[in-house]
Formats: sequence, structure tokens, C-alpha cells
Amino acid sequence: MRKVFQFKITLLGIEPPIWRRIQISDLCTFWTLHVAIQDAMDWQDCHLHEFVVIDPENNREVHIGIPFDDDPDEYHPLAGWELMVRHYIHENPFMAYQYDFGDSWMHRIEFEGEHDKVPGIKYPVCINGMRKCPPEDVGSVTGYYNFIKSLKDKKHPQHKINIRWIGGRFDPEQFDATKIKFSRASVRLNQLMEEN
Repeated sequence: MRKVFQFKITLLGIEPPIWRRIQISDLCTFWTLHVAIQDAMDWQDCHLHEFVVIDPENNREVHIGIPFDDDPDEYHPLAGWELMVRHYIHENPFMAYQYDFGDSWMHRIEFEGEHDKVPGIKYPVCINGMRKCPPEDVGSVTGYYNFIKSLKDKKHPQHKINIRWIGGRFDPEQFDATKIKFSRASVRLNQLMEEN
């Protein structure tokens, strides 16, 4: 029987913590895991990302993401869709995942073990989590705290602007794992290749 990997993804720098627990096929690539993280955290996948892991063959740090020709000479991540997570996972019980190099959202990915795949369940699946993810382009951890502060204070100079920007309401405590819908990673990859 095929296995599924279980991961806990925690967004760093925000308290109380924002986290998700997901299960995903043991045949996943880093690209597949990236798409699952985006969906589970409710990011919109409109910025670059990277995983930082230790290569078990040489014990060196490697960066895995989207390699494009216009990357600076000093930064050449490996293609996430070419690398299977299972080849790295046992040497990397914890992995780093960064999303949006401007806002620099850092995540800690903890490998929590393997489970038997349950017939009839479509993977990946989010089994639990806590708190709503910050909105895209809010301006990093500091920007997020300022955003939350502005929403709570009707006299804050950014209150009306941010209410309008977010579309009316934002509850940082809200999260419901049953509402998480996962995209097909292959479709997202095809879109990426067509755009570039």
C-alpha cells in the first residue's frame, strides 16, 4: 500500500502561531509540496519560493525552487518539479520554505512521519491548523502586525484604506481545515511554463 507523508507547516515570526498539518502522497515532488503549502496556507502563489534542505549525498545545503535564466549568477535553485521529497525527507526532519522574497515569509516544515494511504481520500489533504494566513503583499511580519492593528482601531489612519483593501473583513483567528481546496500541481506547472 502506498504511503502518505505528514507535515506540519508553521509560519515563523507571528504569535500566536499560524500553522497547517497536511498529508500528501509519498510520490510528491518539491513542486507538488509547494503547491500544497500555497493552498493550505491560502497564499496565492504569485511570488517566488524556495525550499532549503540538506542534500543527503554530500551533506550540503541546496536551494530548490524555480530556476530561470534571468536568475542572478549567485542564485541557481534546483527545479522543484524534478526532485522527489522522499529522497531528502529522512535527512531533513525539518526544512525551511520561503515564500515571497520581498515580504520574506519563512516557514518551518516538520516531517511528522508516514501513514497508510486511506482508500477514497484524495491527497493532499489538510487535517488541521490554526489561524488565518496574512494577506498577500501586506508587507512582511511587521506589515502584518500594523495591518491587524489598523483593523482593530477605527481611528487608525489606515483603518478605512485597509478595510477596503482586504474586501471588508479579516479575522486573523479564523481557520477551517475542511474548506481547504487543493489545486492540481501539474496544471499549475503547465501555467508556469507557458508564462515563462
